[in-house]
Amino acid sequence: MPQTLYIAGDSTAAAKDASQKPMAGWGEYLHHFVTPSLRIDNRAVNGRSTKSFLEEGRWAAIEAELRDGDIVMIQFGHNDEKKEDPSRYTDPDTDYRSNLMLFIASAKRRGATPVLLTSVSRRRFAADGLPDPLAVGPYPAAMREVAAATGTLLLDVFAASQRLYRDLGADATKTLFMHLPPNRHPNYPEGVADDTHFSEEGARQIAKLVAEAMETVAPLSALLRAASR
Repeated sequence: MPQTLYIAGDSTAAAKDASQKPMAGWGEYLHHFVTPSLRIDNRAVNGRSTKSFLEEGRWAAIEAELRDGDIVMIQFGHNDEKKEDPSRYTDPDTDYRSNLMLFIASAKRRGATPVLLTSVSRRRFAADGLPDPLAVGPYPAAMREVAAATGTLLLDVFAASQRLYRDLGADATKTLFMHLPPNRHPNYPEGVADDTHFSEEGARQIAKLVAEAMETVAPLSALLRAASR
């Protein structure tokens, strides 16, 4: 069996169907950067948090298929912060962390390598014109702390995406997200201004950031195409 890289996450990584295009998730483009022998199985789903991903049995489905040598990328946070929705909300200091540790232990039991990814930043700029360091609340920091405490591989996509947004500036970053005027696309006849979900170009750029982060981690750098290194 070929080595498989699973993606467990939310809408920022999830594949989108035709009715949602040109919205896209970064998981749709990661295959451009990894070796063709690596199979990518993107299990990210719109609207999920660590809590709902577990309670819906989505993690159990991944666990049942994990084989020795597989990789599991785990990226949640956007929906964990939704206090108004008890079916998804997790406290960043308690159950969010315990859910992440459950994922980590589960993957290791199956001989797989868990990799934590901090949430991709929302497009949110502070008064000083720089990306808001709390654009996904305290969840990126909690993810980093869990990685450090458990010795788990970490790709800091939040920090990388914030650097990208800073370099582009507030106006230019709109091209990375779902910002469309009315009547530009048949799926969004009234237009859309969404600072969380990516355009196809944005998803490509975030997938590139994920690959660049992988290059800095020895066990993962070997999974990249030679041209991506």
